[in-house]
Amino acid sequence: MPELPEVTTTVNGLQKVLPGFKIISVWTDLAKKNQTIKQFKDTIKNDIFFNNFKKKIIGEEVLNAKRSAKNILINTTSGHTILIHLKMTGHLLYGEYVFDKKENKWYPDKNERAALFDPYNRFIHVVFAFSNGKHLVFCDSRKFGKVTLIPTSDLNNTVHLKNIGPEPLEKSFSFLRFKDRLLLKPDWKIKTALMDQSVIAGIGNIYSDEMLWLSSIHPESKPKSIPNASLLKLYDGMKEVLTKGIDFGGDSMSDYRNIHGLRGDFQNHHNVYQKKNTKCVKRGCKGVILRKVVNGRSAHYCDTHQKLFN
Repeated sequence: MPELPEVTTTVNGLQKVLPGFKIISVWTDLAKKNQTIKQFKDTIKNDIFFNNFKKKIIGEEVLNAKRSAKNILINTTSGHTILIHLKMTGHLLYGEYVFDKKENKWYPDKNERAALFDPYNRFIHVVFAFSNGKHLVFCDSRKFGKVTLIPTSDLNNTVHLKNIGPEPLEKSFSFLRFKDRLLLKPDWKIKTALMDQSVIAGIGNIYSDEMLWLSSIHPESKPKSIPNASLLKLYDGMKEVLTKGIDFGGDSMSDYRNIHGLRGDFQNHHNVYQKKNTKCVKRGCKGVILRKVVNGRSAHYCDTHQKLFN
């Protein structure tokens, strides 16, 4: 699942290309009649919602693009916000696309950049057309992604955002606040607490593994038992890892691509994630990277220098 660095990379790209242009049409093959699944009721996967969605946003001009946790927010000048959550396999692409009526599918224009023809970029299920002749498409192989519409004034109170924790890279997010947030879940495993979006926003599987490796903390340690000095290392490691993730344009070990169809580079700088059975690369450490499931999610860690605090 795209995490804070991938979503930030996407939003930074959108902010460069979308503001000032009007939405002239919207297409999706996800909308279903009589959608009974509660979590899809207020999204474009419900055909009634999608029809209203189109009426409200067609003709609107994009003001800006922002991020909240793992959510992409496209704000319009008339006070609506298109909220997009990429979920497991989603990413947004920008360029010129053409519609094949026979196949009911969209493809990049033949003159588009080669990266848009990457096989990972072919699962197009939502298309926004803009007044400059360009398209923003939502590619999502597993169709878990979410697209909805919210009055911008209601964003902080909506069910999609109201229970999200603080942003870890904000200057105001001090070490003491970081510690207080983790101690909201004193007996949880630290790996799980870091990934809980109500505790801290934006951290997922990849970056939690990397920051725990960097701070020498075992993923099954309990927050209440981790010494203050180790928590401080984790706080610094969190900032370092997330910043590097952004600097490298995100992680493309799986589906993620930026809006131009290009891969990020963070997967080439992993210390621990998906490094099972390899020698630990921490200087002076003779350990081996192991993998185990922690509360339903995979955790990669060194069997030697990452200490268990219970």
